[in-house]
Amino acid sequence: MTKLFLHSREMRSVFQLLGEHENDISYSVAWGLTQCPSFLKVFLQSVLKWNGDVNEVEIRMQEYEKGKGFTDIEIELTQEFHLIIEAKRGWNLPNITQLQKYSTRTSFIQNSCHDKRLIVLSECSRDYANHRVPDQVNGYPVEVLSWRDFYQFSRLAHPLGTHAEKRLLQELNVYLGSLMTMQKQDSNMVYVVSVGGGSPDGWSISWRDIISKKRRYFHPIGGNGWVKEPPNYIAFRYNGKLQSIHHIEGYEVVTNMSKVFSEARDEEWKPSFVYHLGAPFTPSDEVKTGNIYPNGRVWCMLDTLFTCSTISEARDLTKLRQNS
Repeated sequence: MTKLFLHSREMRSVFQLLGEHENDISYSVAWGLTQCPSFLKVFLQSVLKWNGDVNEVEIRMQEYEKGKGFTDIEIELTQEFHLIIEAKRGWNLPNITQLQKYSTRTSFIQNSCHDKRLIVLSECSRDYANHRVPDQVNGYPVEVLSWRDFYQFSRLAHPLGTHAEKRLLQELNVYLGSLMTMQKQDSNMVYVVSVGGGSPDGWSISWRDIISKKRRYFHPIGGNGWVKEPPNYIAFRYNGKLQSIHHIEGYEVVTNMSKVFSEARDEEWKPSFVYHLGAPFTPSDEVKTGNIYPNGRVWCMLDTLFTCSTISEARDLTKLRQNS
């Protein structure tokens, strides 16, 4: 089959042409639910335990109410249910204020149906999200779903649909499958971090040996300037220069490091990314740190680390390109 490329990236689904921003994802899922009754049925059965006729179900996007903002997706059936879905990209979650606004929308409160719920949709695992999203807001239950859940709904619906539905669900499966890690595989941006010479508190292995011997690295998800989504490449600097660059082959979210590292203490942490690092590589010439705070973390385009004499110069050139 003829291949289609967009900015050197192969497009294997029509939904990929729409994009991967939060609204793009919401539109794609809403279209799939609308065009594939089998997909909608599996979703409603899984979330609501509802098995009725979906022909009269209405799906709306970007519904506005003054002072209450826009909703991503609303799914409603008169006298039966009214769902408001808030979709987030990556490991982001809505705050309580946003959920409260949705729960006080006039259209939501005045709806006479017997099942009204708020649904939070993101990449977050249920265990992670359940500790950060309330069980209910203003008396309305809050359900937590992941993109992986929707991927499974789509797969379950595939054998139940018509030929047309199956074709669309195949496209949607490719799209949702590419979102489940949210790691931008085509990105050439490198997340450059500083590595200290000591060990994590109470551990029997040093930070640098975690990288060089274990081929792992970890950090909190968000907060204090840490990223909320895994990068494609990560680089480490210490002793005043760039030490190694690695492709991130995979990652997991961990709250107890002893489950990953035998050298770690058995204790609970804030949710953290643990990266699985590919083989290290470096420029042929030494790249000094340059003008960067001792613990500073910066972004550089991959090629700039091979053409610049310092990391700070690579950072500045990256910013210049991005702003041009």
